[in-house]
Amino acid sequence: MNSRIDRPEALLERAREVLETEAGAIRALGGRLGGSFVEACRMILDCDGHLIVTGMGKSGHIGHKLAATLASTGTPAFFVHPAEASHGDLGMIRSGDVIVALSNSGETGEVIGLLPVIKRIGVGLIAMTGNPDSSLARHADVHLDTSVDREACPLGLAPTASTSAQLAMGDALAIALLEARGFTAEDFARSHPGGTLGKRLLLHIADVMHDDAELPTIGPDQTVSEAIVVMTRGRLGLCAVVDDRRRAVGILTDGDLRRGLDASGDIRTTPVRELMTPDPQTIGPDDLAASAVELMQARKIQGLLVVDAEHRLVGALNFQDLLQAGVV
Repeated sequence: MNSRIDRPEALLERAREVLETEAGAIRALGGRLGGSFVEACRMILDCDGHLIVTGMGKSGHIGHKLAATLASTGTPAFFVHPAEASHGDLGMIRSGDVIVALSNSGETGEVIGLLPVIKRIGVGLIAMTGNPDSSLARHADVHLDTSVDREACPLGLAPTASTSAQLAMGDALAIALLEARGFTAEDFARSHPGGTLGKRLLLHIADVMHDDAELPTIGPDQTVSEAIVVMTRGRLGLCAVVDDRRRAVGILTDGDLRRGLDASGDIRTTPVRELMTPDPQTIGPDDLAASAVELMQARKIQGLLVVDAEHRLVGALNFQDLLQAGVV
């Protein structure tokens, strides 16, 4: 049995060293940012063609992630494998495109082999390497320095700190471009419509609330017995209390009924106004459904009334509605 496995603290010590090494490599990038980073952003913003990311091995994996991050934050991009490019995929690249090429050494054969073609067809080249004197860096229009003092691997072989630096630099590039384009949360949601994030950003209260015949309402002078019938039919665990102009003046919930029973026993003939919660928490139909989640969690409530600008009742919803809609 390996002695380090027999000593849990030794495993934790090595893990901490890795994290500290990689964190230090990322921190060092900030001091190297300057005109080249700005120029890289300008090249991409001014690009009328495609933005293509390429890289081999571990740098290729980082490149895949960078292309996906760029595409989801307002900068359409796709990944081209450098080896496949030499066997036909170069047809995806045209004059006017910009390539972001990742290689820690800057001498990766498959990437270097693309340089003559890139130059011949007039494609802009941004290189991200750990060696400013490398062939890739020297032939690039812009070079982003992602060099590290050492890898986190104790053998100094496995790409660890270097790939972390590439990943962080790529994220910095994507987010700087996001801000430069004025990309919004709503824009982000449009490219993520199928996930929880998209639903949180795109769904509005009007999309999930109950209204019309589904909406349980009662007047403040009606009895609790009548309210129970309305609440049971509505199946929301609440009843909206409205005045003669349909303005929300209160809310009656299952919890209000339980507390009333504990305090008074038989409450069937009690007027609703005596048990309801006056001036209830409300929300507008055009608000985001995610806002309802935050409001309910902050106030520790299970239901909300939806009102218009005149405070007239237009809907209601409970936490289960938000769960079913995938907002939570």
